[in-house]
Amino acid sequence: MPIYDYFCPSNNQTVEVIHGINEKVETWGELCAIVQREPGETAASAPVRRLISAPAVMVPTSNNDYKSMGFSKLVKRDDGVYENVTASDKESRIVKPGDRSTYPDFKSKVGD
Repeated sequence: MPIYDYFCPSNNQTVEVIHGINEKVETWGELCAIVQREPGETAASAPVRRLISAPAVMVPTSNNDYKSMGFSKLVKRDDGVYENVTASDKESRIVKPGDRSTYPDFKSKVGD
């Protein structure tokens, strides 16, 4: 489920909430009910607005991260020769352009 940030101008609070994409949250009372907290001194009918926030993105930092995410990472070694640094046991470590037998096994990495 997506994570949303809501802001209540009545109390200047921002709350992070997880809920379905079609769910509408319009008041502080509804927001507090979702996160299971008391509304406090703020009126339950106080309006809230959903903020625009950037999604969390995982950036691979190591060859193992690429491999576990199903990617192949090729590093150029010589003129026309690449090394598959994420090669599995059945894949060739050396990749030569034009020689399909040395290409990574994309069929096992790509799903429907």
